[in-house]
Amino acid sequence: MKATYDAKTDTLSIVLKADAVVAESDEDKPGVILDYDGDGNLVSLEILDASTRVTDAWRLEFETLG
Repeated sequence: MKATYDAKTDTLSIVLKADAVVAESDEDKPGVILDYDGDGNLVSLEILDASTRVTDAWRLEFETLG
């Protein structure tokens, strides 16, 4: 899994499966793009205008539980 924030375009991208081929993209809500593979599995998502939608888009915390 990989998350990137591009301050120039104000876009937050989260890739869940790096090796997956995107077969379909869907803008579920305005500014939130979901990418799916050929089997319908979510493989990535992109948030446009991220600085207005996400707290501290340039900062990432990662935590594993259990």
